[in-house]
Amino acid sequence: MVAWNTRNESVAVVGGLRTPFAKAGTTMRRIELADLCRQVMQQTLRRLGHDAFRIDEVFLGNVVMPAEAANPARVAAMRAGVPQSVPALTVQRNCASGMEAIAQGAAAIRHDGAHFVLAGGGESMSNIPLLLPLETLEPAARLLKARTLGRRLAALASLRPAHLRPRSGLLLGLTDPLCGLIMGGTAEVVASQFDISRQEQDTFAFRSHRLAARAVEDGRFEDRIAPVFAGDRYEAVTADNGVRSNQSVEALGSLRPMFDRRDGTVTVGNSCQVTDGAACLLLAGAEAAAAEGYPVLGHIRGYATAGLDPKRMGLGPVHAIDRLLRKAGLQLDDIDLFEINEAFAAQVLACVKAMSSARYCEQELGRSSPLGDLDEGKLNVNGGAIALGHPVGATGARIVLDLLLEMRRRHARYGIASLCVAGGLGAAMLLEAHDS
Repeated sequence: MVAWNTRNESVAVVGGLRTPFAKAGTTMRRIELADLCRQVMQQTLRRLGHDAFRIDEVFLGNVVMPAEAANPARVAAMRAGVPQSVPALTVQRNCASGMEAIAQGAAAIRHDGAHFVLAGGGESMSNIPLLLPLETLEPAARLLKARTLGRRLAALASLRPAHLRPRSGLLLGLTDPLCGLIMGGTAEVVASQFDISRQEQDTFAFRSHRLAARAVEDGRFEDRIAPVFAGDRYEAVTADNGVRSNQSVEALGSLRPMFDRRDGTVTVGNSCQVTDGAACLLLAGAEAAAAEGYPVLGHIRGYATAGLDPKRMGLGPVHAIDRLLRKAGLQLDDIDLFEINEAFAAQVLACVKAMSSARYCEQELGRSSPLGDLDEGKLNVNGGAIALGHPVGATGARIVLDLLLEMRRRHARYGIASLCVAGGLGAAMLLEAHDS
């Protein structure tokens, strides 16, 4: 599907922030999702000087919605000071959820008369629950209903060790029910299909850490990271903690394959990190932004999604970028910068190879010629999820924000942000610089 033709008002991104990205189980493990998103929403509005009472709608991407905050968009927005009269919607498109929220916000401005929209995403992967087997439900229900000590003891006596054996909600969520593969297994599929070696993957992972470490050293992330406060003492978390400035290809090469122990090439080192984080952008109609005198990072020019074989979901960006370029009447060479989410090194490298493959583009995309050669110098120039982490509901918003800020720094005109999506999907968004 290609979403909304360009008509009516242009959609501007006024600005945005993200939280630090922290490895699951570390510095942000005690922050519940709704509070994580509340903090980044509040700080985005404060940084931009925009009154929460002037928000028309809120969209938030989230994959594993918490039981304690159904529709976390609504919970986070109201706690951030957005009035109760303003509607809020949580959207779920797996790894593209944060980007989908931005697309929904843009559509609200283009078609529904909204002037200012908060859009973003968040995920607390630390708080994805452990699950008990379904067989536990019956004895647990008897225990809850018991009114006497004898019945309580009888219900407890009916519990067996198997009833109390937890299952990881995270591992279940990372396993695709359509093809039966865990996400790392799909990376092995595309690595084999495009003959991507372990050395290539480790070299790409090293690149991600090197570029991210350089960006941190140069202070390039300071304009986008909002500190968050965690724990009873409200200790400030101010920086990403997954970037390894001392990473080496040799150290990456020493890690064992995770998903195919015998012949595998995908390891924990050349895969994205499991992470907590959130991101928020303020979208506006171009006329509304101009009337308020807001600086504008850039404009959203299009959004496309595509479907493909779930076993090869890592190639989703190829299909979505193809649709996006066709709709915009552009070629791959017209794009100055790309952010392709680094779910796995193998997956990004496979996308690059597929775009340049005449055979793949003809058979899978119906093109008479390849999409083109994607210059590595245009790709993930400040590192990606291998170094920064991948809080699944937030990443789609994070890469849009990062891309716009880098486009401004380089005076680039066009950028594309894209992700592969579990279930055999791809998503891509076309951005244009404000001063182009």
